[in-house]
Amino acid sequence: MRNILAVIEDKKGNDILVLDIREISLLADYFVICTVETSRQLKAIADSIIPEMKTRGLLSLGGVEGSLDSGWVLIDFGDIVIHLFSPQQRDFYALDKLWNDAKVVVHIQ
Repeated sequence: MRNILAVIEDKKGNDILVLDIREISLLADYFVICTVETSRQLKAIADSIIPEMKTRGLLSLGGVEGSLDSGWVLIDFGDIVIHLFSPQQRDFYALDKLWNDAKVVVHIQ
């Protein structure tokens, strides 16, 4: 998890939220939610997380969903699902509110 956060912080992602959803969902153990300001930043973070996790033996199970043009990218590592959002898409999907019963592990603003 620290490696994911380090990549996101290095690429200047903001409002990073890690939710522990183990007790309320079978989808995954953790959601990582992050806001990015541009499609270029979205691409940089997504393109950096996948090889970083691969070096640690974690492969993206569900692949990458979403697109740069949509302002939302999801990367599924099984136990950890990463959501990268433009500010507009983060407000629209409101995962922070949807999963408000989850335990907040980390919140970096």
